[in-house]
Amino acid sequence: MKETVVAFLGGGVGTVFRYWLSGSVYRFVAASFPFGTLLVNGLGCFLIGILMSLFEERFVVEPLLRIFLTIGVLGGFTTFSTFSYETVSLLREGSILIAMLNILGSLCVCLFATWIGIVVGKLF
Repeated sequence: MKETVVAFLGGGVGTVFRYWLSGSVYRFVAASFPFGTLLVNGLGCFLIGILMSLFEERFVVEPLLRIFLTIGVLGGFTTFSTFSYETVSLLREGSILIAMLNILGSLCVCLFATWIGIVVGKLF
């Protein structure tokens, strides 16, 4: 039961961060491409790379802290469901090129960010 509550609380924190950061992006760029979602997903992948690298190789952490940070905060922060919906919406609108760029961009940014996060995590 404790694990569920911890994941729930972390998810709330991550969701608020996602809402704030994604919304902030659109103050600076046009909303014709889902840059906010792309940024959030890339950053979330980078952070999970760092955290998991640290947790697996450097620091033993309390299991509840690991659940809070990875499943909770980062689970609430990253937005794969939003990515999927935005991509399908672009396809339905006939914006096939933008949808394909979103898929390719998200895949490349997130895989690269996870790898860089692991590399950075090994530095600590």
